[in-house]
Amino acid sequence: MLAINPLITQLKDIIQQARNKAYRAVDAIQVQTYWQIGQHIVEFEQQGENRAQYGSKLLAQLSEQLTAEFGKGFDASNLRKMRLFYQTFSIRDALRPELSWTHYRRLLRVEDDSARQWYMNEAAEQNWSTRALDRQIGTLYYERLLVSQNKQAVTDEAKQQLIEQNTQLAPKGFVRDPMMLEFLGIGGVEKLLEADLEQALMDKLQDFLLELGKGFAFVARQQRVSTDSKDFYIDLVFYNYLLKCFVLFELKTGELNHQDIGQMDMYVRMYDDLKRGQDDNPTVGIILCTNKDESIVRYSVLKDSEQLFASRYRLILPSEEELRQELEREKEQIAQLKHEQLNVEQLENNLSKDEK
Repeated sequence: MLAINPLITQLKDIIQQARNKAYRAVDAIQVQTYWQIGQHIVEFEQQGENRAQYGSKLLAQLSEQLTAEFGKGFDASNLRKMRLFYQTFSIRDALRPELSWTHYRRLLRVEDDSARQWYMNEAAEQNWSTRALDRQIGTLYYERLLVSQNKQAVTDEAKQQLIEQNTQLAPKGFVRDPMMLEFLGIGGVEKLLEADLEQALMDKLQDFLLELGKGFAFVARQQRVSTDSKDFYIDLVFYNYLLKCFVLFELKTGELNHQDIGQMDMYVRMYDDLKRGQDDNPTVGIILCTNKDESIVRYSVLKDSEQLFASRYRLILPSEEELRQELEREKEQIAQLKHEQLNVEQLENNLSKDEK
């Protein structure tokens, strides 16, 4: 009997690719159709006061007749979403064909225009499933990203402008604080060992990569770096092909302390010396901890560093309101630091004038 396993594998791939293309084509057609339905409803309602006053009666009548003709999918609630879809995404050419109607239904719940646009583009470019999109919106991923970028603006306005032009160029724009690790399914850190946290992240690597964001590829766990006399083991190593650098992670199940910072500083220096390639940018080190004292951050090498960062992680997802409040506190701290920096600069300028 002929060995046809390679042929079967190739044919399966061809069939699966064809089906995927068919599914995407159906999704794209559905999205375009629902946009057009929403457009016609809005235009009909805008043609005069009498028609505008139809309100729910119009949708109920349309639903009844369209359902009788075409079956499910045209109830009044869905027609209302189609109308909102057109009103929210009024430029049809700006729609992303990679996304399904379920993606757009989730995007309709994002109130901020800039956030909605960002989520739409990221979902299309990163091939997010509707579950992944829902998770990113629910954890305020966009808002956490903005806070990370604003922290950079406190110490370096020029780099902030660079971030706004191209996020790829600044490591700080990639570091979320806090990081949401609710997908691990771990209730708390009271009895959690660092080794267990590491294993849990490996078991849920795809989810962890989603939280890390663009450009991350897994390299190794417990990677050994050696000097002439000692061996050291780095918890997790990634490479970010957008930043063009290695990213080291050290996992802590307690509060950040100065020993953790010193250890990561040493690891980054060693990695730059021993592993970094000629075309790689400087290595970045991120300490994941449950909490951090801002005074330790302020009076350590973490302050103003382009290579060392500390980020808190949350194992239990807070409510959206709690997360928004936490981000608002972060923004207030950033604004205060920015104000203090401006005062220092003004004082230095005045002293310089007096000396002259």
